[in-house]
Amino acid sequence: MTAYSNSIRDYIERFRDVVGGNDGLIDPHEVAEWAYKNGCHKPNLKTVIDSIAADIAQVFREEYRTDHRGRRYRAKHAATQKYGNKTLSLWADIDDINAPHEHFVKSFAQRRQQIVGDCFQLKTDVDVYNEHRKPERDVQCVLDFTYDVEELQFSTAEAEPA
Repeated sequence: MTAYSNSIRDYIERFRDVVGGNDGLIDPHEVAEWAYKNGCHKPNLKTVIDSIAADIAQVFREEYRTDHRGRRYRAKHAATQKYGNKTLSLWADIDDINAPHEHFVKSFAQRRQQIVGDCFQLKTDVDVYNEHRKPERDVQCVLDFTYDVEELQFSTAEAEPA
């Protein structure tokens, strides 16, 4: 754990002690505002640039287009790449003929790995919840998405213009 992470954990605990809240819920924006106003967190230039870059990436993530068949698709795709000792997240537009094919191969593979990781973590969380909380009926976690994807493809195909 980094010193930065530890300092954040420290002021989260101070926030909980000072502000309270016994419902077990924490709003990161409320904690951030409190930490900033109380001098617990002083962003440096790198933090500001990282925040702006995150906003740019979010705009990229949210850009969708519709093709000639009426299919809605994500326009921009990210792939992480190592350059020396730096790892960069580079974005490319799916419609940009200058964007290299390998970028999209890597991007799609990385997104698939993220989904697998999310599914693994979800399954672990559900298993732990069921074991610790011992609910009357266990929470079920079905990870086969075949029918879900087919259903979405079918409903999208029905909406496509003839």
